[in-house]
Amino acid sequence: MDQNKNVISVRNLKKIYYMYKSPKYRLIEAFSLTRKKYHEDFYALRDINFDVKEGECFGIIGKNGSGKSTLLKIITGVLTETDGDVNINGRISALLELGAGFNMEYTGIQNIYLNGDIMGYTKEEMDAKLDEIVAFADIGEHIDQPVKTYSSGMFVRLAFALAINVDPEILIVDEALSVGDAFFQLKCYKKFMDFKRRGKTIIFVTHDLSSVIKYCDRVMVLNEGEQIEIGGARDMVDLYKKILVNQETQGNDKESGQELLDSGKIKSNVRLSENIIDYGTKQAEFIEVNLYNNKGEPADQIAKFDELTITCKVRFNEEIHNPIFAVSYKDIKGTELTGTNNMFEGMDGFIAKAGETYEVNFKQIVPFQSGNYFISLGCTGIDADGTFMVFHRFYDIIDLRVISEKDTVGFFDTNTKISINKL
Repeated sequence: MDQNKNVISVRNLKKIYYMYKSPKYRLIEAFSLTRKKYHEDFYALRDINFDVKEGECFGIIGKNGSGKSTLLKIITGVLTETDGDVNINGRISALLELGAGFNMEYTGIQNIYLNGDIMGYTKEEMDAKLDEIVAFADIGEHIDQPVKTYSSGMFVRLAFALAINVDPEILIVDEALSVGDAFFQLKCYKKFMDFKRRGKTIIFVTHDLSSVIKYCDRVMVLNEGEQIEIGGARDMVDLYKKILVNQETQGNDKESGQELLDSGKIKSNVRLSENIIDYGTKQAEFIEVNLYNNKGEPADQIAKFDELTITCKVRFNEEIHNPIFAVSYKDIKGTELTGTNNMFEGMDGFIAKAGETYEVNFKQIVPFQSGNYFISLGCTGIDADGTFMVFHRFYDIIDLRVISEKDTVGFFDTNTKISINKL
């Protein structure tokens, strides 16, 4: 594997669709002697530029309609670009529209060979892969029946098994790891991880942000057909969250906790993090955040299973109906582990008036394994039009250290009591 080798290169990519008010204008334009335009240009993609290295897991995230699927279809050759260059160096298997190349009259076996031929494999090569594909799909004797008789679950299992077991050099996954039942999903993720361990190149598109952080080396954020930024998975997920609530800025600027304290924007009884993301409409603002251990002492370090209290003060600059106060915890990789808010806890349904300050207390037992965890805070709500609003968010405001004499497997310790008795 050559990590400096580009297996996918995209330069100045554009995809334009002609939008007509009605079908008749398409015909009028086609025969117009004056070459008058009767359409508007819709840019599904505009000036996209990126490279994917060999062995890299490259994520693409963005809101619905941002151009993700259009981009993948151009890379796989399903669509043709309007302008720009796309260079691919390797055999691609794509999990886009599962089963799109299936013939419903053919049996499962026949469709395996049909799709193998479409992907450029010989019959002999497919013969060698057949047993693995059939075993992975695990649909029993239905493999010899016409696909039109399959349930939707059997259909996607066969399609996924075929796409992921042909051993491509480049795997493209678009929201396809959550097909089938829980056991099949586990098998899909294990296969995905096997691809990553073997140094295969992966393009991964999903709305599951935890999976983006867990698997992706780099991530590109798209919005309304435009490339916003490429960077580390955690930073790009934070940027995407800002885009979701129309709070994006140029880049993904961060503030240090000391700067926030020195400027008087917030008070705290513990040291704040060095890379805090601070944004929102500021119709309501966090002005103080304090942490206390079970003895009531200031603490940004706590023993596992001890009680932690987070006390926040929020000032309302405008009248807000039904404000939502939230807290969440991430690990150092950026995986969101848990969180809650007053709406989940059945404590919403009040009006905060302009000029009022509310104190909010989050009290919890900390079950995390030893290590560092980031605390995020938010004050949000829904306006009269039903639009979700972020009044103030502090992502990763405090770095909490959990200490423990023993750790178990996973993120949480369930505090299991084991007894062993000789009979």
